[in-house]
Amino acid sequence: MRRIVVVGASAAGLAAVETLRRGGFEGALTLVGDEPRAPYDRPPLSKQLLASEWESDRLTLRAPADLAALGLEQRLGVAAGGLRPDNRVVELADGCELPYDGLIVATGVRPRRLPGEGAHVLRTLDDALALRERLVPGVRLVIVGAGFLGAEAAAVARRLGAHVTLLEPAPVPLAHAVGAEVGEVLTRAHLDQGVDLRCGVSVAEVTGDGVRLADGEVVDADEVLVAVGSVPNTEWLEGSGLTLGDGVVCDEYCAAAENVYAAGDVARWHNPLFGVPMRIEHRTNAAEQGMAAARNLLAPQARTPFAPVPYFWSDQYDMKVQAYGYLRGHDEVAVVEGDLAERRFLAAYRTGDRLTGALAVGMPPRAIRSWRQAIATGTPWTEALGAAPAPSGN
Repeated sequence: MRRIVVVGASAAGLAAVETLRRGGFEGALTLVGDEPRAPYDRPPLSKQLLASEWESDRLTLRAPADLAALGLEQRLGVAAGGLRPDNRVVELADGCELPYDGLIVATGVRPRRLPGEGAHVLRTLDDALALRERLVPGVRLVIVGAGFLGAEAAAVARRLGAHVTLLEPAPVPLAHAVGAEVGEVLTRAHLDQGVDLRCGVSVAEVTGDGVRLADGEVVDADEVLVAVGSVPNTEWLEGSGLTLGDGVVCDEYCAAAENVYAAGDVARWHNPLFGVPMRIEHRTNAAEQGMAAARNLLAPQARTPFAPVPYFWSDQYDMKVQAYGYLRGHDEVAVVEGDLAERRFLAAYRTGDRLTGALAVGMPPRAIRSWRQAIATGTPWTEALGAAPAPSGN
């Protein structure tokens, strides 16, 4: 290959270009990004940056000199507009065309929005800075969506003195992902901190005065944050012949077509470790998948399936949440260490007859690390529970 294009100046895109150079690729390498900034870290947007503990320059993933050493052509501030795989050409929104021999798609996702104008979302650095400016003591903030992003923003806003109303359509926040018992633990943390958490409500639209619920009630607010999930950025690939369905559909090698790979939040690939297709919107996965896609693109005769144990973390108030594995669709949750009531516990997740996930709240990192290996090796459920310490206080 003489020319490789990576579309998406993200954590996944950065990992891909660095891996390509480390792997010996010496040809033309182009990194395309729709934001006018070099790759930066997104998890701190809803945590340290929103809380004004960090400033924006701390989020930059690589110094300019380090990027320059990669010998990249950086096309920042311009989005991809189309793909012609037959001709191996990426079309940019400004009319330029980039020929390629190999392509990695890492265009990420964008926030879902609600009808109406004036609501904040939280995906980019500009989004976070705009919301941070409005989080003054006494401001009335309505957050729509009590997933991890909405919960983290609620925790920061309360710490800054905002009055927070958190609206969630599900009966228990995050129950679909972590189970009802764990979801209730996270819920109680918000209630204890004075958040007005309302579950089982649906928001119809954003208004000039707040939000209107599906039943017609208006919840007044000075500011509204919509955190109701995301949409993969795949519109530019429509008509390209690539299979699209909740992301760029890939095989176990992250390949979407000949010499075309995808990585990060936009990639929906078959994870052979769990035997299911998945799309993971977590920072660790983005970097790992960017590296895997680059290695497989460079060495097609020695490709390796991308079969990670997904990992994510969340900071809410004084709680550190960490999880390994694939928790969605689980059949059973068992608390194997600690106490739910004290918000210090480790829970294991069963799907079928095997261990598929583990989640810890308020526990040291070493408490959950051994569970990662057990998940990676497909440990039977009974064996995993037999090796666990007896839980206390349950």
